[in-house]
Amino acid sequence: MKKIIAENVNKIEISGIRKFFNKVSQYENVISLTLGQPDFKVPKGVKAAMIKAINEDKTTYTPNAGIKELREEISKYLKTLNINYNSDEVCVTVGGSEGLYAAFAAVINPKDKVLIPSIAYPAYESCVNLLGGTVLNFKLDEQFNIDMENLKRIIREEKPKVLVLSYPSNPTGAVLTEKLRNEIYTLIKENDILVITDEIYSSICFNEKYYSIASYEDIKEKIIFVGGFSKMFSMTGLRIGYVCAYKNILDSIIKVHQYNVSCATSISQYGVLEGLRNCMEDVEYMKCEFKKRRDYVYNSLLNMGLEVIKPEGAFYLFPSIKKFNISSEEFCDRLLKEQGVAIVPGSAFGKGGEGYIRISYCYSGEELEKALDGLEKFIYNM
Repeated sequence: MKKIIAENVNKIEISGIRKFFNKVSQYENVISLTLGQPDFKVPKGVKAAMIKAINEDKTTYTPNAGIKELREEISKYLKTLNINYNSDEVCVTVGGSEGLYAAFAAVINPKDKVLIPSIAYPAYESCVNLLGGTVLNFKLDEQFNIDMENLKRIIREEKPKVLVLSYPSNPTGAVLTEKLRNEIYTLIKENDILVITDEIYSSICFNEKYYSIASYEDIKEKIIFVGGFSKMFSMTGLRIGYVCAYKNILDSIIKVHQYNVSCATSISQYGVLEGLRNCMEDVEYMKCEFKKRRDYVYNSLLNMGLEVIKPEGAFYLFPSIKKFNISSEEFCDRLLKEQGVAIVPGSAFGKGGEGYIRISYCYSGEELEKALDGLEKFIYNM
């Protein structure tokens, strides 16, 4: 019998994040800090708007790109970040993940070269591999910033079609600084390259100013912006994201989106619409709480003697475990077995992630305290 499974599917594996999360079910009473699943409830206004939408029978197909009112509110929200897209340059998607895949699928031909950070959310490489593209990794420095000389060299020598950026970053929590943004801008302006910028954590940036490569009008035709509301409104299961791009690019992204899902869930769209209009105080509250948790976990890790960079966005820390001379997977396996604490090995985020572990701090204070106690005991007994 001929091979059934497509070769490009055989090339990829289940996400290392999910793979380790699935191990947790084999143990009892585990404290898991594996997923980016905020413990906050969906804002009451968002819930009420979805219930109202059901009661008003707003459960039919919406336009492929999403309801007009929501696209207008997304446009207004982005303007607060100094990013300008009008409503016709926005497509509402089934979470940021579908938005990413639709964007990749719209622009990548087999063998097209795609630049992805050496430490990155694993979906980027998997999407490219599914589409038959060629992944090129560029280096990050010890502070998890882009090694610009390395990136320039690869662009000069390999002539890639797409560059993937991810700020605030999963898993490092790094944000785009003004200096780095300006350097990347010059690189994009001077080269024939398209950028997919994943800014799903844009609402969780602890710096006063938010910097995005999408804020430059004169390279806008080279930018595809991906965002979403799973983290912003703590509504991961309700699956609303969005993609923004110049109309000629967005039209092609919508083709992929249309044949994949038709449209994002109608009632979730109405929930997000209410969220953007009247629930931004909830978003600010969650961000303040995340910052408190970050400081608590960061200081706890330092007190354990771990090397860790203080993140300025998202809700992850990415401490180094290189001094223990064991792989990140062995470290996490042993921590799970010996202390009942689950975190994600850095190797799940690419070759550059080996020697690190990812800790998600979007959990309750009680869970964080228990998990850190277990981590400290494990390190003490190593």
